Amino acid sequence: MSELTSPLHRLAEAAGVSIDWVDGSNTARRVSDDVLRAVLAGLGLPAGDEEEIATSRQRLIRLHQPEHPAQWPPLLTARLAQPVALPSAVPAGSRWVLTDENGGVREGELTAPGELSAPAQPGYYQLEIRPAAASGEEAVLYRGTLVVAPERAFGLADIDAMALPRERRYGLTVPVYGLRRQGDGGLGDTAALEQLVRRAAGSGVDSVAISPVHALFAHDAERISPYAPSSRLVYNALHAAPDQLLAETFTREAFELDRVRLEALELIDYPAVAAARWRWLRRVFERFSHARGAAEDHGLKADFARFRRSHGRMLEEHCCFEALCASFGDPAGWPAGHEHIERPKAQAFMRRQREEIAFHAFTQWLIDRGLARAQRTAVEAGMAIGLIADIAVGVSPQGSQAWSRPGETLTTLDVGAPPDEFNPHGQNWGVAGFSPLGLIREGFATFIETLRAGLRHAGGIRLDHTMGLSRLWLIPQGAAPTEGAYVSYPEEDLLRLVALESWRHRAIVIGEDLGTVAPDFRQRLNEWGILGMRVLWFERGDDGGFRSPADYTRDAVAMTSTHDLPTVAGWWQERDIDWRQHLGLIDEPAQERAGREEERQRLAAALGIATDAVPAEVVDGAIRLIARSASRLALIPLEDLLGEIEQANLPGTVNGHPNWCRRQPPEANRLASDAVQARLAMLRQIRNPGVDSATLERAYHASDPAPGPETPS
Repeated sequence: MSELTSPLHRLAEAAGVSIDWVDGSNTARRVSDDVLRAVLAGLGLPAGDEEEIATSRQRLIRLHQPEHPAQWPPLLTARLAQPVALPSAVPAGSRWVLTDENGGVREGELTAPGELSAPAQPGYYQLEIRPAAASGEEAVLYRGTLVVAPERAFGLADIDAMALPRERRYGLTVPVYGLRRQGDGGLGDTAALEQLVRRAAGSGVDSVAISPVHALFAHDAERISPYAPSSRLVYNALHAAPDQLLAETFTREAFELDRVRLEALELIDYPAVAAARWRWLRRVFERFSHARGAAEDHGLKADFARFRRSHGRMLEEHCCFEALCASFGDPAGWPAGHEHIERPKAQAFMRRQREEIAFHAFTQWLIDRGLARAQRTAVEAGMAIGLIADIAVGVSPQGSQAWSRPGETLTTLDVGAPPDEFNPHGQNWGVAGFSPLGLIREGFATFIETLRAGLRHAGGIRLDHTMGLSRLWLIPQGAAPTEGAYVSYPEEDLLRLVALESWRHRAIVIGEDLGTVAPDFRQRLNEWGILGMRVLWFERGDDGGFRSPADYTRDAVAMTSTHDLPTVAGWWQERDIDWRQHLGLIDEPAQERAGREEERQRLAAALGIATDAVPAEVVDGAIRLIARSASRLALIPLEDLLGEIEQANLPGTVNGHPNWCRRQPPEANRLASDAVQARLAMLRQIRNPGVDSATLERAYHASDPAPGPETPS
């Protein structure tokens, strides 16, 4: 039997695992059989011998080619007013019944075996397929959900139809953890975020894209990466600001004597901050729990109860996970019988630990309401978009989401990237992605929950490594990043769900499409109305020179840099090379510095500045170039607005570089320095020349908060 027709290869092809692929240098590569077997096993398709391969093959056939409606997946997708291709044929004349979200019912007969026409209104419909009336049978052949997607995602043009039309909008990107305010205890929080968005709106800013605020690990303050969260379904409670919502009666004596020391640090001391914040949050919860009557708690207890009911099982399961960690430490050390939420011992633990679970639900309520308040402040102050939330590509395989949603999470395969010119050894990001087969089996439930958590209090979302909607490089745990394979995902279904949720929340979608991207993928994103990212460092012409701003993609987001790349000032001064040389990450530093000198000349030519310009001039020039770009949205990192040298994260490092630890200068939230005000004025004059400062000043003061705690509606 030839290699190309082996049962293993046929199984891999049927499972969407690419046997052959092309690397960043356009070299053809082939995945070894051992890697194929390991990846297939991680997908839940054992392939150790011919018997296992045959069994796995039959499982795939039942999932992708069901014989009858009883085997159909629980969720189907379609586009507006187009034929719905049902998973298998049913007799012509069979009846369909569609129930919309308001209880409206439509029914009819299938026009042809296996096809019906989707409604002209997007939404979630309950679909039933019943036997033909003439058969006399009343059984339901299928009952599930039909998702009808709009033609594209909600976009900037739709915002223009609702608000003051602007051809080119602009905003900031902001690390929530690094923001400062007096009384924050050493870590950025939602109150600091609210302060910043109010100030930014007063300068004409339309959006503030924030770092991920996914839940991390309450029991382990060393796990700090916002891109390796415990769960994307809930938030990081350490960013909660109880004094933003509750009266001083509940929040006094916040951080005691340690607060002043922690707030003065340039780098976040996560263990000390976490310990102090959790102690404070527990005291606040105890006082809140003992408050008597609506007059004392301002009706907030009722709001808390509504919050728990509305978030239901998802919230309670996460809180149970946190309670288990509080009792037993890291999940690897838990007693047997608690490996999954459905285990009887885990269920019994949840019933016993109601108070601890209520505490963690309380902290989720605080962060949820804080984010809601920040977004409301942004919109009321005149921002057309407001917050743009960031959704990480994966979760920790030891975290809450993987524990409560194992059927949709690949806990034995790591997401990463194959070798390329920037990372010759490849990358392993140490996070678990969705299971492509589990998504289909479970009706995409967790994917939808993930989108909704990001969109709940935002006017937009950024999808990290958006190629994950189409394919991911998956690496068996313990293997080198080179020993992985590309695995395909149900792209059309995922894009339809993104578009629908985008419209339901009136929120734009940004897809992080940097690095190696499959052919035509950017075009498909564009057709769906998803904005790509165009970052200064990567926008080059055929000659290697920096692209003219007029040549930037219109339906995209133009940026000076990102959290994984050098700041403009840092790049100009070779700070990134300094760090990589210090950590032994480059073999030929002299060669890198010589190459940077050539690049500096190219950038200087593009910006119209001297090659010996001081960093502030370079920053001004880079922001001016991005402001002049043809892209409909420009985002400037707060670090570049401030002229900072250090970058937030140095990819490929865990220790050595202070990733995710840098705090912004004390004046950052106020956006008040002369340099910052000049750069904001330049952005406004270039992007929105018709908006004067008096109009912005009126909008700013109209958003001033009322004194005292706020009672949610």
